[in-house]
Amino acid sequence: MAKRVIEIPDELSALGDAFESILADVRGTVARTSGGKAVDYEEVETAISADAGRVERAAHQAILQSLDIEAAAVIIGGVRYNCVGRCPAPYHTLAGSVAVERSLYRRSGARGGSPEGKVVDAVSLRAGVVGDGWLPRTARAMAHEVQKGTSREAQASAQQTDRLPYSRASFERVAHLVGALAVANRQDIEDALIDAYEVPKEARSISVSLDRVSVPMEEPRQRPVGRPRKGAPQRPVARNYRMAYCATLTLHDEQGASLHTIRYGCMPAGDIDGLCRRLAADVATLRSKKRGQKIQLLCDGAPELWNRLEAAFPEQQFGTPKEPIHQLVDLHHLMEKLGKAAPIIDPTSPGTTLQRWKLELLNRGTAATRIFEELIASEKENVRVGDIRPVYDAITYLARHAENTERMNYARARRLGLPLASGNVEATCKSLFAMRLKRCGSRWKEETGEHIVQLRALALSDRWDPAVKLVLRPLRLAVRAA
Repeated sequence: MAKRVIEIPDELSALGDAFESILADVRGTVARTSGGKAVDYEEVETAISADAGRVERAAHQAILQSLDIEAAAVIIGGVRYNCVGRCPAPYHTLAGSVAVERSLYRRSGARGGSPEGKVVDAVSLRAGVVGDGWLPRTARAMAHEVQKGTSREAQASAQQTDRLPYSRASFERVAHLVGALAVANRQDIEDALIDAYEVPKEARSISVSLDRVSVPMEEPRQRPVGRPRKGAPQRPVARNYRMAYCATLTLHDEQGASLHTIRYGCMPAGDIDGLCRRLAADVATLRSKKRGQKIQLLCDGAPELWNRLEAAFPEQQFGTPKEPIHQLVDLHHLMEKLGKAAPIIDPTSPGTTLQRWKLELLNRGTAATRIFEELIASEKENVRVGDIRPVYDAITYLARHAENTERMNYARARRLGLPLASGNVEATCKSLFAMRLKRCGSRWKEETGEHIVQLRALALSDRWDPAVKLVLRPLRLAVRAA
């Protein structure tokens, strides 16, 4: 049997004990599983995970303890802090919590109870701890789980992997701490992300889309007049649906296929004008990185959305005489309107009529005008199907964009290699809001909902890793003995 001698310093004795324990457990498991019998390997995996957790916690405990500074005073950010005592506190790792004894400091001249008099410690500041003892990698993992699903689901997922052994309330609290940091520094973070973005060499055009989606909001409800009934809530609330906003910036190749999509969102009371300015700034940055990319505004026929996009992308700034800004109404929304009108226009073969209209739209630049004239000539705009007038609705939809006929020039968009449909923003409405914020019985407040939306937008845009590093970086501070 090979012998190895490892010298372990006294301050790392707990780590040595953990190594000895895991070695003894593995040796015992190997001895028990010999002889060819069936093995319940799930128990083996569980035991190894527990042993590895002990080693991991011991390593974190030793390193965190080394970050402590025991001095009468320290300098933090050029300000003197005086020591007010020492006490242990838990720090939370991916494998569980560890206790670390550290010195506490208060700003010189400040009194306890005031904002300036809050005590700090060198361990938390030097490690960039989030909140009360949550290490950066732990906070990042917990926030990622909560942006995907509820805190209950996050806790259940963590139990299956034997990692992050914390309560639902902890997942919720940490996720919103990270989300609040992301929202507070959103502009600087997104500036850094777009500056570091590498435009794919296949990119030939940029499409910008905007859409709305309903979100269940928790709003205060007026208490009924008179004496409240027994057990009535002291602060009654109502669950009302409000319209939030989604936006996408998508890079396309020469065929109009999507290469990568950056997703944005804001809650109903959020800064939609700021979101549009963000879109414009990001498009300008991407275009400066690679000249010659076409810009296309692409969304459904809602006038509000077009007004916001046109205000954010003025022709004189983003267009040129040779390459103007292209605008296009989503083809599928138009076909949906025409699909309801086709049975009224041609009751015998509506499918044939709809297919003819679609082929015309795809191949003739003036097809929208010709279809509009055909609907008018049918004189069937007042024919009702239930409570709706399909032909009238289709005429209204086409007339809404009559002043800018290029918005329905799908043949031209095909020749230029531009996309015809706003599927990216439609999918974002579902993935960013509906799948996470519109669960059965859910309701959101503006502030906490914004936290989840911003974290989820970063994850869905494949920007999670660099973004969270930027979010947590300001928490790390140097601490030196005075």
